[in-house]
Amino acid sequence: MSGRFGARLRAAMDTLGPLCVGIDPHPSLLTAWGLSDDVKGLEAFSRTVGEALADRVAVIKPQSAFYERFGSRGIAVLESTIRQFDGTRTLVILDVKRGDIGSTAAAYADAYLDPASPLRADAITVSPYLGVGALRPIIDKATAGGLGAFVLALTSNPEGAAVQRAVGAAGATVAQTVIDEISQVNAGVTPLGDIGVVIGATLGQHGHDLTNLNGPILAPGLGAQGGRADGLRAAFGDQAPDVLPSYSREVLGAGPDVATLRAAAERARDDCAAALAVTA
Repeated sequence: MSGRFGARLRAAMDTLGPLCVGIDPHPSLLTAWGLSDDVKGLEAFSRTVGEALADRVAVIKPQSAFYERFGSRGIAVLESTIRQFDGTRTLVILDVKRGDIGSTAAAYADAYLDPASPLRADAITVSPYLGVGALRPIIDKATAGGLGAFVLALTSNPEGAAVQRAVGAAGATVAQTVIDEISQVNAGVTPLGDIGVVIGATLGQHGHDLTNLNGPILAPGLGAQGGRADGLRAAFGDQAPDVLPSYSREVLGAGPDVATLRAAAERARDDCAAALAVTA
């Protein structure tokens, strides 16, 4: 690993296409693959996804919760899953949605963003609802080590709107305030800032200003959750080149055959690339 996260992500998207595939081993998905809903099944599932997608997609995104539910043995599989992508062009965003204050935030940074940690990923997802400033230990650890973070801004779950679209005293929504504070972190960084935001692909025209973000936009919710690739351009406009669309079940449901998984990922990638293409 060398270079800043934003630069490595830009290179991966330019080379492999704009696609993130979430590794979400739901019990129902393990069953559909003919696997047992236990650590053995989890390990087989993760190994197959790695074999199918390493060096084939720009980003993979393991959802930590589906590994944590098996305790320490599940975490060991998560560590192994992350390490499968070492030395490949595929980056790893670990979906953990952590967020806390002070020394606890620093400890989370050590857990996921320290080069010596077995759980070290290229980036993690974080929650700003103890204040974006409380994320500073995580942001500092990420940027100092050439890694990244994606801050929740506008999520696609209906419960999120009550908090994220609430308007503060200055007249901006909570989500816009998050976006603006991350914009300050990314100011002047080229070719792309290291700290991104999460904006659900199911939201359509979300009404928030991303002009100065200068960072990647992780857009989950495509496929089974209802988001469509052909809606990405309308949702993100001029920021389309910085959007990283994310599929999960739409791709993983094609398994367990490796060739079929690869074909599903290629279709998703091509759909997203066409939707996000800059036209003259």
